[in-house]
Amino acid sequence: MGKSRRTIPEELLLLALDPTTGTTAQPQSLDLGLAGAQLVELALAGRIAPDGDRIAVVVPRPTGDPTLDCALELLRRRGAPVRAVNWIGGPRLGLRQTYLSHLERCGMVHAVAGQMCGVLPTTRYQATDTDISREIRTRLDNAIRTGVPPDPRTAALAALAHAVGLGKHLYPGNEGRSSRSRLRDLIRHDPMGGLVAHAVMDVQSGVAAQPRRNPAPAGRPATAGVRSAPESARGVPMQPRHGSMARAVAH
Repeated sequence: MGKSRRTIPEELLLLALDPTTGTTAQPQSLDLGLAGAQLVELALAGRIAPDGDRIAVVVPRPTGDPTLDCALELLRRRGAPVRAVNWIGGPRLGLRQTYLSHLERCGMVHAVAGQMCGVLPTTRYQATDTDISREIRTRLDNAIRTGVPPDPRTAALAALAHAVGLGKHLYPGNEGRSSRSRLRDLIRHDPMGGLVAHAVMDVQSGVAAQPRRNPAPAGRPATAGVRSAPESARGVPMQPRHGSMARAVAH
């Protein structure tokens, strides 16, 4: 995979990066979103494909992107298709920092050292080329405002942005309500992006242990479909949970 095109994990992280504070919005759910974004990128590269609610490796050949190839190899070692929620809900220690460091090496952000309360060392990341972030945001805005079906990459990025709760960061307040709603609706334009986005929301909701319900029979109300981001994605603190999902959200 050539590096002339930014990957979806990179674009998702740039969208989440606050240009004023240098911090990332929705950091806990963003970690899950980055793991999901890797799946979408691998699918677009033809390396994996959806198999129901599972992910199957179809071409194990490396992409040339070290971070993506690490994920691809882990999927290959599973030996059988893995449920998207189980993959995204697994431990992803340091994934956000890995991508921040990568963006810094590429010259798209630079690290700014600081201190919290004058004691604890902190690191903020400022975008070095705001044109890149502006171009990503413009693609998303156009997809929302024009109503024209977006390309698969933009559709998947929109689905993941909604799933991790970036809607209120990108389109805040009452005036952004309709844009947030249309951002959610873009989830239907890319099947893989939709599968992964729903898996991200399921992990946050704590329902990853249960398979996705089948569509309801005719005459009965459907319980599945497009959902709003869960409370954790809207910025409401989550209750502690046990198991691998708790570790995934905590790191």
